[in-house]
Amino acid sequence: MPDLSFVFAQSLSGLTAAMFLFLIASGLSLVFGVLRVLNFAHGSFYMLGAYGAYQFVQWFGTGPGRFWLAALLAALGVAALGGIVERFLFQRLYGKEELYQLLFTYALVLVLGDVAKIAWGTQQKSLSRPPGLTGALSLFGATIPHYNLFIILLGPAIALGFWFALQRTRAGRFIRAAALDRETLGALGVNVNALYTGVFVLASFLGGLGGALITPMRSIVPGMDTEVIVEAFVVVVIGGLGSFWGTFLGALIYGQVLSFGILFFPRFSIFSMFALMAAVLIIRPWGLLGRPLK
Repeated sequence: MPDLSFVFAQSLSGLTAAMFLFLIASGLSLVFGVLRVLNFAHGSFYMLGAYGAYQFVQWFGTGPGRFWLAALLAALGVAALGGIVERFLFQRLYGKEELYQLLFTYALVLVLGDVAKIAWGTQQKSLSRPPGLTGALSLFGATIPHYNLFIILLGPAIALGFWFALQRTRAGRFIRAAALDRETLGALGVNVNALYTGVFVLASFLGGLGGALITPMRSIVPGMDTEVIVEAFVVVVIGGLGSFWGTFLGALIYGQVLSFGILFFPRFSIFSMFALMAAVLIIRPWGLLGRPLK
């Protein structure tokens, strides 16, 4: 029987992975829920956020506060790129068939991947943990890095912040209305195209922020976008495409099943995630908290 402190550490490790995935998958789910576009290129924004944070750290150095400035600037840069991509490319995808969307966004993945290789090469890169979060905390016999605890707390804080923004602000009400009936919202005088651009910028910011924050924990390598987009799709399928809290729940489930799958069934840990996704699709094809598409 595994030691309880080790099980507790695995649970926290799963929570850390879940919060990273929530940051990324929430943007993917938001774009689909409002724009009805399956953005396979969302993982590329995550990758560019990681490379951007690395580049800014090289420019600014590793002094106090500079990692956070680098992460913020990287996320803002990715958000600006997302706005350009939406304005000149994605607006031509609205209303198209899903296969066309996937082919188009996959082509964008290839383009952005080559751009990253040209700009930063193919060698793996990494960043150290920011000052102030380099230590670890001993809790219930388990050693948990301070940075992991920060990520575990950051995820719910962002979730609550976006829930408040979507439910309690005028812009949030417009976003929810656009997801239900774009034509009626436009007839009321709302600039729906600008709203869609804002949603895409926000989703790109979340993807870029997730990539920037993962750099102290994972190496930055070409192809990291493909790996994370598969995980993000699993999360949103389990939770429900277009469902904000479904994405949060799906990330929690994914993180725990993967973490304990590695602990108890190391040979089948990846298989267990896809088996869970298949089971959810059979029982509830629209996800645990999603709604059937009309």
